Amino acid sequence: MSSRGWLALLLLVAVAGWWFSPLSPRTPRGYERIEAAPVAITTATPATTMTATGCPLPPRVAAFEAPLQTDPPASLPPFRLRAATLTPLAGFSIDARVLSRREYRSDREAALAPVDLALGWGRMRDDAVLQRLTITQSARWYHYRYGGEPPIPQREIERSAANMHLIPGSAAIASALRDVDAGSRVRIDGWLVEARAADGWRWRSSTTREDAGAGACELIYVCAITRL
Repeated sequence: MSSRGWLALLLLVAVAGWWFSPLSPRTPRGYERIEAAPVAITTATPATTMTATGCPLPPRVAAFEAPLQTDPPASLPPFRLRAATLTPLAGFSIDARVLSRREYRSDREAALAPVDLALGWGRMRDDAVLQRLTITQSARWYHYRYGGEPPIPQREIERSAANMHLIPGSAAIASALRDVDAGSRVRIDGWLVEARAADGWRWRSSTTREDAGAGACELIYVCAITRL
């Protein structure tokens, strides 16, 4: 076989591998509802809100306030997705600045939450503070570094920012999350959840902004996202 023939064969094998991989469009996403819900798009000026119909909204946070966490209604059932069943732990609404974003594809969690956002509120949205911090994400964590003295007390940094794992309430919300850039302002409304799969695998959200370290990230089922 000629070199051109081998190249064509390798290309065909690569395309076939992609088509049958978890990244292929033929493969249902783990965050898809077992009973699909339509998507509603509400447009306003200057903000645009994307909501997933069939995904009820919790009470919403006021502009520029700290994240709002509320008790879930007793009548709210679990959300049954392809990859896991989500049990609501609390309503959650946050108006924050995006400090960093990271997409994941290869870990098990990516089937549910393909995007993590590091979000800041309070003084962790101020340019004067953020200019003195280096913020990165890896391995489902967010990290910050500074030279010399911190721009604000370290405990305030920990209480005013968090890495959040985001489970899209619809494919359209997944697309909106992919379009969010570091530095932008967003409001996210949804539910802190515990995810359980049929094989016993479990992933549980933090339910306090006072923690740090392992287990301190929020796991949010996103019912609405607003670009502010």
